[in-house]
Amino acid sequence: MSAAVSTAPAPSPTAMNPRTRRLLQAPILPMLLHMAWPNILIMLAQAATGLIETWWVSHLGTDALAGMAVVFPPVMLMQMISAGAMGGGISSAIARALGAGRRELADALVWHAVVINLALGGAFSVIFLAFGRPIYAALGAEGAALEAALAYSNVVFAGTWVLWLMNGLASVVRGTGNMLVPALVICGGVVLLVPLSPLLIFGIGPLPGLGIAGGGAALLVYYLGGALVLGWYVASGRNPARLRLVPLSGPTLWEILRVGLVASITSLQTNLTIALVTALVAAAIGMDAVAGYGTGARLEYLLVPLVFGLGAPLVAMVGTNIGAGQKGRALRIALTGGAIAFVLTEAVGLAAAFWPAAWLSLFSAEPAMLETGSLYLRLVGPAYGFFGLGLSLYFASQGAGRLGFPLAIGFLRLGIAVGAGWLVLRLTGSLAALFLAVAIAMVVYGVLMAMVVRSGAWFR
Repeated sequence: MSAAVSTAPAPSPTAMNPRTRRLLQAPILPMLLHMAWPNILIMLAQAATGLIETWWVSHLGTDALAGMAVVFPPVMLMQMISAGAMGGGISSAIARALGAGRRELADALVWHAVVINLALGGAFSVIFLAFGRPIYAALGAEGAALEAALAYSNVVFAGTWVLWLMNGLASVVRGTGNMLVPALVICGGVVLLVPLSPLLIFGIGPLPGLGIAGGGAALLVYYLGGALVLGWYVASGRNPARLRLVPLSGPTLWEILRVGLVASITSLQTNLTIALVTALVAAAIGMDAVAGYGTGARLEYLLVPLVFGLGAPLVAMVGTNIGAGQKGRALRIALTGGAIAFVLTEAVGLAAAFWPAAWLSLFSAEPAMLETGSLYLRLVGPAYGFFGLGLSLYFASQGAGRLGFPLAIGFLRLGIAVGAGWLVLRLTGSLAALFLAVAIAMVVYGVLMAMVVRSGAWFR
């Protein structure tokens, strides 16, 4: 799960790309903020795609909204694995290669990243197209909500390989320390998505509406456009790590997979937590409550791209510095990023806890939905800062190539949220007790991640 930190001497300054030199030498806080703002923009833009869809789909009724609620965890799983987990493995490997002055390896990693992401995207397409119905039924969907979930899911997962390709190419660019180009490409796609979603959902003139499936079709158009532009940028030679067709190599594949595979399990933990809590809510209360919890938890999902806005620079900065043998600077970068992430996500959580209706009423006015969603945000929102802290340090650990302890702490969080949550729900029948277990799990996750990283576990 981990590899020894490279002790190879850093390349000479004259042989170093200027962007790589800044990662190794610039003051930490200004450099991190400079890299983070376009990446936060890109992640918020990607998160906005889901919010845009949800808002339009909410006009189709509660069944459509509940259907999206059960599909959203698998869709976000694809986003998190392709951009955050496997994407982090790609960015980390390229950053470490450039930090050590190994330009040929960095170029080879680009082609290997494309192959890995296309293969994984195709595999997930097959899984959800073949087994979507039993998966969503297990998550509590039934009747019209289940049919709505399948109508949306089948379209999205038919082309999920496009999402994987776009995020893989964006990760290649981010691994060089360039956050602006992916931000511009993906934000431009969101501008296209704003009119495209309602056009395909509701139709216009002689063009018939596709209903909830239209939202999925709009997403695929967005992903395809982003993949084409990013592919052109990398292939054109403008990126320090260039796309070159080389024979596939086991060691080169492993440079990405040794981080990406373990990180994928961590992403699965986050999505599995929300998916299983969704199932618990459905079993205890019903689908109206699922719509409320799912809409409230959508804000929790929004924290992931927000933190990833900091996480991608952390991967590049930590990976480059460890590649160059600068361990102390790498640790300072991680802790600085963790503090920023805590402040940002705690602010979001407290705002949601004090004014839950401001978020929930954007999507529905159903009393049961508002009641469940408000209860969730009031109890779990104040713990969002600890979730952001732990998640940012997980991204930093990707850059270090050391993911064993984040994996273990993630399983502990899953056990507390779902295991303890199921127990207290069974004993008390109270959703409040379940949501308190979810909040406690977040606090434990953030505190333990900070303690372990600060102790120097990366270097033992």
